[in-house]
Amino acid sequence: MPVPTLTLIGAGHVGRVFGRLLARASCFTIEDVLTRSPASAQAALDFIGAGRAPGGWDQLRPANVYMLAVSDDQIVPACAALAQAVPLAGAVVFHCSGALASDQLQAARAAGALVASVHPIRSFADPQAVASGFAGTYCGVEGDAAALAILNPALEAIGARPVAIDASAKTVYHAAAVFASNYLVTVLDAALRAYQAAGVPEAVARELAKPLATESLANVFRLGAPAALSGPVARGDYATVARQQQAVTAWDAATGALYEALVAPTTDVARRKPR
Repeated sequence: MPVPTLTLIGAGHVGRVFGRLLARASCFTIEDVLTRSPASAQAALDFIGAGRAPGGWDQLRPANVYMLAVSDDQIVPACAALAQAVPLAGAVVFHCSGALASDQLQAARAAGALVASVHPIRSFADPQAVASGFAGTYCGVEGDAAALAILNPALEAIGARPVAIDASAKTVYHAAAVFASNYLVTVLDAALRAYQAAGVPEAVARELAKPLATESLANVFRLGAPAALSGPVARGDYATVARQQQAVTAWDAATGALYEALVAPTTDVARRKPR
């Protein structure tokens, strides 16, 4: 059987890594790599080690699979341009957004394509390092079953671990990463500032918070969140909670509001704590 062809629309860090890995695993033959400029296209081709840089949409060749590795705000217009440029009947078109679902690819679906989304759950700040250590990377996938029947084996061939997600909850799925990463940093920043407000130097504050944070995280991933919860809410000591909230608010109103906002959801976690 001939190796199916893959064209990349956009080739930033995610597109380059996927292109290189999929080509090296012989999952696809890289057809075209279309980017905003000849320079970026050449850089992508050099990284991937395969493909051709067309001069524009009108020079795209038909392919079996198309990956839209573009920014979220460009997915719809890029898909529309693709549907105008090449015949898509029977092809697979997928994007790599973590926030948007495959329903953003309606232009491709209307042209007869199968559509999907594949979101690799990791940072791509260093494409070379990611490409070298991609094995074990989870990818949130959703879309047409026939599209995923083609994409999932290719992902598994490069060491990825596809995880099916509910397309209707794609935004909530993406928010999960924000809670697990971005907002975790915000809460830890509040802890460090609170220590400093009590006269602890910043460097020492980090050392005080580190074992609490690392042990709590380890317990969450080992036991689950309810079992890992400790502290005054877990003990039902709401008098202490009230005193802390009042003191934190007096020190810094915004941090006090954050403390208050966390009491109710933490109480809910405590209710689910094993007895």
